[in-house]
Formats: sequence, structure tokens, C-alpha cells
Amino acid sequence: MKKTILFGIVLCFLFSCQQQEKPIISFYYWKTIFRLSPKEKNCLANNQVKRLYIRYFDIDLSPQNQKPFPKTPIRFEDRTSGFEIIPVVYIKNKVMLDPKLNILELAQKTNNFIQQINSKNNIKIQEIQIDCDWTLESKDNYLRFIESFKKVSNKKLSATIRLHQIKYFKKTKIPNVDRGILMYYNMGKIAPDSLNSIYDRNIANRYLASLKNYPLPIDIALPIYSWGIHIRDEKIIGLRNKIDVNNLKNNSSFVLTKDNWFTVESSNFREGVFYKQNDQIKIETISRNDLLEMANDLEENTTQNPKEIIFYDLDEFNLKNYDTAIFKEVIDCF
Repeated sequence: MKKTILFGIVLCFLFSCQQQEKPIISFYYWKTIFRLSPKEKNCLANNQVKRLYIRYFDIDLSPQNQKPFPKTPIRFEDRTSGFEIIPVVYIKNKVMLDPKLNILELAQKTNNFIQQINSKNNIKIQEIQIDCDWTLESKDNYLRFIESFKKVSNKKLSATIRLHQIKYFKKTKIPNVDRGILMYYNMGKIAPDSLNSIYDRNIANRYLASLKNYPLPIDIALPIYSWGIHIRDEKIIGLRNKIDVNNLKNNSSFVLTKDNWFTVESSNFREGVFYKQNDQIKIETISRNDLLEMANDLEENTTQNPKEIIFYDLDEFNLKNYDTAIFKEVIDCF
């Protein structure tokens, strides 16, 4: 009897420890050249990061023959020793919409190109991630591609999952992968209004409760990027990445008219972009409080803690907007 009670106590203790286990911190690397700056290296070291998700290449349709082709492949200028590397391949949805798509050929060519990059840079991998925002129209091709790719690669496979694919998984279906990565950003429509298209809590709340019913193991990707939406005559004419707000504030051609909104005072060229008088730039960012709010909401709506939080993306420009403790603070919410 005493042994039974002791065994029960040990089980409860072990279960409690498992429940309290915190996710690990990882990062996406989304540039075409792998070269870490001192600030990026310090961030990785300070957060004990051991895993990097590196975008290897995109797959798009060739303008010449409308056939799939690899676009902007990664070039390594730094060594990756000390990190587990997970290649990420971003496939545009229009590739999967092609009714004549040769699924097996695409899977083989994708895997071969990944192997070439790994061989050239002496990288050994255990897992590959496929990033594609598939739709109801493309899901059959996409699901067949995942099946084929898993066989030809013989690796663990993960796939990015969007909120709508979580809530409506019976319609959108579930890819046959080892785990999903919930992309907890790009929630709203890019528009000339006051809403933040990167993160909107009201939109997120429409989907959060569905997380408990999703049958695939899920880890989480959170945003640490920002951008500027360039608006002219109430129409969007471009998305401007890596806009430094402080530079705009110190430039007499731009006037801060309200929170995160600038109006062009006088026409000018800036970094190759023409800004016409009276154009507007809507800055969309993710604050420290946003990240903590996301983490708390996710913790309350998941049946078990994710094993990993992946921040998108590792870039010196993005890192300067946060203090060094933020990543661990996010993890501590779980």
C-alpha cells in the first residue's frame, strides 16, 4: 500500500514537472545571405539558442513557362556550427494551384536542391520545414506534395499552419507532418486603416479557442518585425520593409501626424522609393506588450505548452526594437 502511494506521488511530481517545462527559444533567418552580425550573435548566445530555421529558397512559377523554379536561394558566408539547422522552403500558393503540377517531380527537385545546399556548406539536417499558405483550391495538390516530399526526403517534416487552417481543419485538412508551426501573425488585411495587419487581438480571439481541438502537435512562431504601408490617395502602393521611425522623425520631408502615421510634407526620394507630397506611411510594429499579450493568450488556449517558440525573424534591425530580456519573458508566460 505504501509503495502504491509513493508511486502515485512520484507520478504526480513527474507530471507536474512536465507541465512546467518551458519552451525553447529559436529564430527564423529569412535573408538571402547567411551572415550573422555581432548583435545577432549576442542575441543567440544570450538566449541559449541552439536551433535556427533558415529560409533556403522560395518556389515560384517561372514567368517564361509557368513551371516551378527555386528563387533567391540562400548563400552561406558564415559557418553554422553550433546550431541545429532546419531548412525552410517557402512555396507560393499559386504553384499548388496548377492543375497540371507534377507533384513527385517537384518533391524530388526540392529535396535535391536542399541536399545540394547542405552538401556545399557541410550542413547535416534532421528536419525540413515547408511553408505554404494553402487554400481550399490548392489543398489536394499541397497534401499530395507533403506525402511525396516526406517519402523522398526521409526526414522529419514540419509545416507552417495559419489560424484559419486551425479553426477550419476539417475543410482545409491537416498535412501529414510530424508537427505544425502556428504562424501567429499576418492576421489582418494590409489596408489604409487604423488596424495592425501583423497582429490584431480581436482577430486572433476568433480563432484561439480552436487550438485545443487541433489534432496535430503545434509549436508557435511569433513576430518581431515591422513595416511601413505606403499610401497614396487612400490606396496602398507598396510595403516598405525596415523603415526606421527615428530617421523619419528626423527628416523634415516627413511629419508625424498621429501615432505610427507619417505624412509626406514635400516630395522626395528615399532609399530608391519616391514619396509624393501628401502620401502617408502607416508604421506597423509589434511591441513588447504585444508579445507578452500573445504569449499569455496562447498559454490560456492550449492544452499543453508548445515545446518551442520561434521568433520571426533574426535581423539586427528587428532586434534593436527590443531589450535583451524580452525573449525569455515571453517564454516565462508558458
